[in-house]
Amino acid sequence: MESGGKCMRMILMGACVTLWVFMTPAWLWAQNIPVLEVGKFSTNQPGANLPDGWKPLTFKKIPRLTTYELVKDGTQVVVKAVSDSSASGLTREVRIDPKEFPIVRWRWKVDNLVQKGDATRKDGDDYPARLYITFEYDPDKVSFGKKLKYKAGQALFGNIPIGAITYVWETKASVGAILDNAYTDFVKMVVVESGPSQIGLWIDESRNIYDDYKRAFGEEPPMINGIAIMSDTDNTKERAIAYYGDIVFMTSR
Repeated sequence: MESGGKCMRMILMGACVTLWVFMTPAWLWAQNIPVLEVGKFSTNQPGANLPDGWKPLTFKKIPRLTTYELVKDGTQVVVKAVSDSSASGLTREVRIDPKEFPIVRWRWKVDNLVQKGDATRKDGDDYPARLYITFEYDPDKVSFGKKLKYKAGQALFGNIPIGAITYVWETKASVGAILDNAYTDFVKMVVVESGPSQIGLWIDESRNIYDDYKRAFGEEPPMINGIAIMSDTDNTKERAIAYYGDIVFMTSR
C-alpha cells in the first residue's frame, strides 16, 4: 500500500462522511450532566445492519474491508469488528464544541493484539481498535505554518479536517504517550491501552479531548466535525477482533 494513500485516508476521514447528524443533549447521569449520545449502539438491534446514524468509511486503494456488525455481548448490543489484512471503519459526522463538551467516554474490548503493530513505523501502523476525533479548519485557531499546510492539502483534496486525535490500543507504546502519526503530522496518536494485560476485558475509557488536543498540537482546538471507529491490519497482514460499546460526549461540570 502506498504511504500517500494511507496518509490521505487519515486526513480525509472527516471529509468522507456526508450524513449530517443533529444531536440533542440527553440527561443520563444522576449528577444531571448533559450528554451527547453519538454512538448509542446499545439501542440498536443485533444484525448486519449499521448502527443508527453511522456509515462505512472505505478507501479506494484498500479493497479488503474490515467487517462490522451489531452483536449481543452479554446483555448489551455492541459493534463487533473483524479485521483480516484489511482496513475500513464506521464514521459519523458531528459538530461539537470541545470547550463545551470536552469529555469523550466509550467502552471497548479486544480479543488480541496486532503483534507486528508499531505506532512509530508505517508498516506497523495497525491497531485492533481505535477511536478517531477529527477537527474542522478554523483559520483563527491554527498557526500560520499549519494554515499553509492546510491550504496546500485543500487545493489537492478539497475540504479536509485540520487534524485528528486518534485514541489507540497499542502493542508496545506506553499508556499516556502522545505520538506523531507515522504518515502525517496532522494526526496525533494517544495511547490509552497497551499490551496484553486487558485482552478479553471490557474497558471503560474517558479522555479530555480539549486538553489532549492542546498537548498534542500546542494550540486551541477548533470544532469537532467527525468521529469514527476503526480496526485495521492492512499493513501487518494480521487478524484482529474488537468490540465497541456506546460513545458519548460530556461536559466537565
